[in-house]
Amino acid sequence: MIRRPVAWVVAVVLFAEAFGVAMLNWLMGDLVDAQNMSLAGLDPDAMSTSSKIGGVVFGLYFALCALVALLVAVRDRQPAGLGRVLLISAAVVHGLLGAVAWALIGWPQFLFMVVVLALIVLVLVTYDGRRGPVTTGPQDPNGPGTPEASQAPQETAGSPLTPPTAPTTP
Repeated sequence: MIRRPVAWVVAVVLFAEAFGVAMLNWLMGDLVDAQNMSLAGLDPDAMSTSSKIGGVVFGLYFALCALVALLVAVRDRQPAGLGRVLLISAAVVHGLLGAVAWALIGWPQFLFMVVVLALIVLVLVTYDGRRGPVTTGPQDPNGPGTPEASQAPQETAGSPLTPPTAPTTP
């Protein structure tokens, strides 16, 4: 019911976050390069280049996580394999960034990280493990092997949803 809209929201937020993280790190690299800053004797060009490379890599990581969320929204199926691992890692990253945001930046940024974390976790847990249809018909209280069960008429033997029962040996 709410799975697809949440997955769409997660995809949009992660795409925006990927762009924002990449642009922020690129801007920081340009600022370090323009002001010729150095930290503990490090080369300013190396700091600028590493900031830009880190921003691109981190942005691509968030974009890949957003792509997984987009596929979940389009297919309306739970993520599996590498996609599930990527979304779990994105949730962990948002939890860590939320803790850092609380300590260094403030509560509005912490709140944003926690909301994104909650949305990712919601995408991961709202898809249950049921693969097939659930049987809702009445069950025989005596079990399938009793004489009363063998005398009951087989109404669903030809139904496309339930195959006929297989013969068993005593």
